[in-house]
Amino acid sequence: MTTTHSAPFTLEQIGTGTARFPSGVPIPTHSDAMVDPYIKTRMPKEVQVETLLFWPQEKGVYPGIVLLHDWWGLTGQMKDLGARLACEGYVVVIPNLYGRLGGMVTANDDVAAALMGKMNEALVVQDINSCCEYLNTRDFAKRNIHGVVGYGMGGSLALRFATQRKRLRAAVAYYGKMLQPRELMKDVQAPILYHQAGQDTWATADDAEQLRAAGTEYGKKVEIQTYPDAPHAFCNDMKRDSYRPELTAAAWERTALFLKTCFQGT
Repeated sequence: MTTTHSAPFTLEQIGTGTARFPSGVPIPTHSDAMVDPYIKTRMPKEVQVETLLFWPQEKGVYPGIVLLHDWWGLTGQMKDLGARLACEGYVVVIPNLYGRLGGMVTANDDVAAALMGKMNEALVVQDINSCCEYLNTRDFAKRNIHGVVGYGMGGSLALRFATQRKRLRAAVAYYGKMLQPRELMKDVQAPILYHQAGQDTWATADDAEQLRAAGTEYGKKVEIQTYPDAPHAFCNDMKRDSYRPELTAAAWERTALFLKTCFQGT
């Protein structure tokens, strides 16, 4: 599959920044900040979600995407993906899913596995939800018009988050693990696009088949794209042994089209 579409914006048209906001409580708006002279100096009681932001600088109001990183942490590759997603016409927020663990980044699989093992999934899903609430306070982001895209560990969390946020418009999971228990699938409202790596030994063919079967059982929109010869993390250009550029390009095209379709008319 070759590249068939061009993004509406270039990287030069994308703004970048950082954002920090409380998890699990209402997010202060611009109006709140204007009437609270101590908002910048008061020490918050709640855990703060540390994020990166990317958005088209052309004046407008855009759908929001929460981008979820793999188990290595918020790497440079994820920042590149955030900017590229923004080029497609989205306000993109990337939370540091390891923020509660010190925000570590690693290239070592064993360290990454240990970090993922220490992560409290319920609290991280709360952090992801707060990203959507933060987007709702931005005047250049459409209110409650959100999607989630995740890779590996982030792909698993994207599926989990789709069971939690009923107003979600789209969920894209790259080689993530299936929901457990599978009955959680009944709570999913958003269409799902799942990219399956055929040679994956972590998120296996059984994960994809369970997702397909549960989608059918509960009447959910689940699209599974399989790349038969691809290993896990085939989209990660920082992992030279597993990176497959042609398959990565094909998966990106499918993701861009899927998101465009899900947000059409919003």
